[in-house]
Amino acid sequence: MKANEANFLTFLGNRRQFAIPIYQRTYSWAEKECRQLWDDIVRAGANEAVLAHFIGSVVYIEQGLSTVTTPSPVLVIDGQQRLTTVTLLLAALADTLGDKEPVDGFSRRKLRNRYLLDQEEVGERRFKLLLSQTDKESLIAIVSGSEQPKEPSMRVTQNFGLFQSWIAARNGELAAVCKGLAKLAVVDIALNRDHDNPQLIFESMNSTGRALTQADLIRNFILMGLEPEMQTRLYKQFWRPMEVDFGQEAYGLYFDTFMRHYLTVKTGEIPNVGEVYESFKKHAGSPVVAAAGTEAMIKEIRQFARYFCAMALRAEPEPGLNRAFQELRELKVDVAYPLLLELYDDYAKKVLSKDDFIRIVELVESYVFRRAVCAIPSNSMNKTFAAFGKALRKDRCLESVQAQFLLLPSNRRFPGDDEFRRDLQARDLYTNRPRCIFCLRRLENHGRKEPVPVNEYTIEHILPQNESLSPDWKTALGPEWARIQQTWLHTLGNLTLTGYNAEYSDRSFKEKRDMDKGFKTSPLKLNDGLGQLDDWNEETIISRSGRLADLAVKIWAAPNLTDDVLVAYRQKPSSTGYGLADHPFLLTSPDRELFHAFSQEVLSLDQCVTREFLKYHVAFKAETNFVDVLPQAKQLVLCLNMPFADINDPKGLCRDISGVGHQGNGDVRFELSRPDQIPYALGLVRQSFERQMGNGGEA
Repeated sequence: MKANEANFLTFLGNRRQFAIPIYQRTYSWAEKECRQLWDDIVRAGANEAVLAHFIGSVVYIEQGLSTVTTPSPVLVIDGQQRLTTVTLLLAALADTLGDKEPVDGFSRRKLRNRYLLDQEEVGERRFKLLLSQTDKESLIAIVSGSEQPKEPSMRVTQNFGLFQSWIAARNGELAAVCKGLAKLAVVDIALNRDHDNPQLIFESMNSTGRALTQADLIRNFILMGLEPEMQTRLYKQFWRPMEVDFGQEAYGLYFDTFMRHYLTVKTGEIPNVGEVYESFKKHAGSPVVAAAGTEAMIKEIRQFARYFCAMALRAEPEPGLNRAFQELRELKVDVAYPLLLELYDDYAKKVLSKDDFIRIVELVESYVFRRAVCAIPSNSMNKTFAAFGKALRKDRCLESVQAQFLLLPSNRRFPGDDEFRRDLQARDLYTNRPRCIFCLRRLENHGRKEPVPVNEYTIEHILPQNESLSPDWKTALGPEWARIQQTWLHTLGNLTLTGYNAEYSDRSFKEKRDMDKGFKTSPLKLNDGLGQLDDWNEETIISRSGRLADLAVKIWAAPNLTDDVLVAYRQKPSSTGYGLADHPFLLTSPDRELFHAFSQEVLSLDQCVTREFLKYHVAFKAETNFVDVLPQAKQLVLCLNMPFADINDPKGLCRDISGVGHQGNGDVRFELSRPDQIPYALGLVRQSFERQMGNGGEA
């Protein structure tokens, strides 16, 4: 590596072409970053005391340790954003200046010939900076003054327009801009391909501007080390089509999310949001993936990206599936994508039929919506869906999905019809407006071949929200009008849709019923029956709520399997051949009584908790061990299956055993020796249990 401080324009003006490799991310600076650079340039140019303004480094690969003055092209590893942005500013400034030269060296001809073009070259070699793909064509069009391509780079063209507008706003006072540009400085870092590791340097760079995304790092990790020919082929055949499928804006917004879901499918573990790249490197280095090779890996990523775009970005061509995915998008069920990506792969390979896939997507929607209505915390759902695919039977996929849903324990349960019906009628739906609109829309459009465009309607409270109800309303509701309004105002029975919310206002029920466009003539199914009622009161609200709840139970249907089918899917505790008799310390008092009392409390945590006797310890399990008991003379040693740093131990009685060899699972040790310690021990155990079940927060 060779590093030198350099004046930026001198660095740019030397006869060498800077090329952005195909594995680099596209140009990504937005108005915020451009404005910061512009303001810095103007301030530096207006202040004679400022001799230079440092804007970061430019790192590039060259074959040998030559300087940038040699004319061979170089590949930019870091600094693309600054190179491109300054080039756009120079191009905009050149167009504005024409033959004027407010500062020596700053005229249209000199800017173009020194910093934008190399007049000694022809074709693409003429341009001092070559970007990649869409960015490349747009920048060439700007510098050469030609027409933009059919699909121009949004960032390149938008930022060029920004600089044009900021320059125009100065009304010809451009000396400060020119002087500021002349003061820009960078660190010129040249790498030698034979001695330096570009990927490690790329990862460690802490550049100004926009931070690299996890997807940027992954793309570079895959492509950077390949031979140029293979690098180009794999990029054009697999990675570039992914970028096109996502689109310029969505790629930056959603590709990291997609990779997190993809890795969850492939590894069975949910990467932390900021550690997707590290998780990917670990996955790519696994023996199976490494043996298959880079091309097989990138080909699979491209295939799963197509599935993700179909589900999350409205790219699904099959109408039935597209409708089902649309409902999930509206509910924002991102946590289900690992399961759905795996199932989409089965569907693409014709292992799963279209109808069964649609039904599974509908079950996911029902599961998520029912839980929301029943106010069950959602923080366990990511783990639920991440592990869901492990138990599926590919030959009976729909049946096994239904079984999995029906067998989910307590806080992960699929709410039954009675629970859902009851809570839907009593729940305040209106407070969460998007969910309320979703619910009313689905109720309205159920069974319709031509769905009603609900976005043209607003939510209407039949019984008004106004706390100062009119005398007519108070009379209709009776002496308990205040309680009735408070109890039922925002519930399903009192809510509907209308295009005439302002006209309805706080009118009495009969006025709303009989007015022009009122309930009597409403074309909406949600308003069926309202035109035949004489009064709107607690009884009619409850009646309508029950009718709509019955319909909701059909729309968001629960899985339906017979007991004899379901019993085949029930997980039975494995028989280890060990029992109480294999633990002599548990056969005599008082240890036996202590273990029995503790054991009963742990088993009472949830119906999914099981106990299993092993050779050296007793395991208490939900999905897996959350506490192991090691019987010893006069005490029970509890091993809690969680990191020591996460345990809340106010009394400081736990020990960190992460670096100590021991029986049992986990990093936390607690010694239970007396019955009066059981409540405190149970508080510790509950933390491990809830962490496993998802109540301790998402991974």
